[in-house]
Amino acid sequence: MKKILSILAIALVFCMNTRADNKQVITFMQLPQAAQDAISANFKASDVSYVTKESGWSTEYEVRLNDGTEIEFDGDGAVKEVDCKKNAVPEALLPADVVSYVKTHFAGVSITKWGQDDGGYEAELSNGLELKFDKSYRFLRLGD
Repeated sequence: MKKILSILAIALVFCMNTRADNKQVITFMQLPQAAQDAISANFKASDVSYVTKESGWSTEYEVRLNDGTEIEFDGDGAVKEVDCKKNAVPEALLPADVVSYVKTHFAGVSITKWGQDDGGYEAELSNGLELKFDKSYRFLRLGD
């Protein structure tokens, strides 16, 4: 039994190290076209500080802007998460249902972070609240 546990522990460490070692800095032009388009339409491409590509079980990209904004993309270039820190996430990067809900129930408040969370989505607002949404972008509850 000890031998099996040891082998599993070594395999787990190997998998974790393999995944971490597959992160590399790339250029903006090496992003999938959809990611390039999303950045160009909502931010200034000249504000890109760096871009990383992480390969493992799946491919993911992270773009960091000079103002600290972080944008994560999946392997196809679809937005997975946007963290604009204290600034508003551009509405074009958000589902229309979520934008409408926030405007209706939290007038004058902006979404500063948006992303996937436990089988649904989470929005962090400029007033400090976190909102949880299901996969269809329907409001579920305030976050914890």
